[in-house]
Amino acid sequence: MIFTLRDAIDILIVAYVIYRVIYSIQGTRATTLVKGLAVIFVSSVVARSFNLRTVSWLLDQTTTIVLVALPVVFYPELRRGLEQLGRGQLFGFLGQKPSKLDSLDTENIIKAIVHLSQNRTGALVILARQTGLTEFSETGTKLDALVSYELLVNIFEPSSPLHDGAVIIANGRIVSAASVLPLTENRLAGGLGTRHRAAVGMSEQTDAIVIVVSEETGTISLAVGGHLRRYLTEARLREQLAFYWQEGGETK
Repeated sequence: MIFTLRDAIDILIVAYVIYRVIYSIQGTRATTLVKGLAVIFVSSVVARSFNLRTVSWLLDQTTTIVLVALPVVFYPELRRGLEQLGRGQLFGFLGQKPSKLDSLDTENIIKAIVHLSQNRTGALVILARQTGLTEFSETGTKLDALVSYELLVNIFEPSSPLHDGAVIIANGRIVSAASVLPLTENRLAGGLGTRHRAAVGMSEQTDAIVIVVSEETGTISLAVGGHLRRYLTEARLREQLAFYWQEGGETK
């Protein structure tokens, strides 16, 4: 059998798809589940090699149950993958870059986040990219206001009726405040509460950029693609926003 250029292309495509799938589930609960599936598969091969009929039967039944349960267990990952495919971003180079965020809006957001951090005021700001966030904005109070430092700071003041929840910014405007976000089911580092779980959960289910300020420590964090980056300085936050939004970067 002659190895042709077509075979090489075929192998490279499959290898790249596998790489992207592994890359997309890295750091999520899917990683542990994949390891479990690998153990079942290897055990099944060994059992068949030694002709262990009962063990093989049990493993076959287990495999069937697992395959039926996969769509339920992997729902967040499957949804995220399908959304990436729909946006043409599953393969990285096929995706269109989002439109750049106005520099003035960026500075207003950063200025507000730094102020809230210095005063240890909890905050959760969602920057929508290509995935529509209507279903999440509808859970809060609709505003449709221009992005400004003063408005963002006032929204998250503890005495404000809108402080408990997330602000969603889309198309350069504050769409809603006090919005409810999905919580991640992955285990986070110690000391991280509901606000950080919501930030990661939102970034898992959408392509949004999520900025979170800890109420306890004032720490600034940023969540993208299910990954949380903590202890950001003002300069680092500006750099991250430039990469993830203005440059259309992917999670690193």
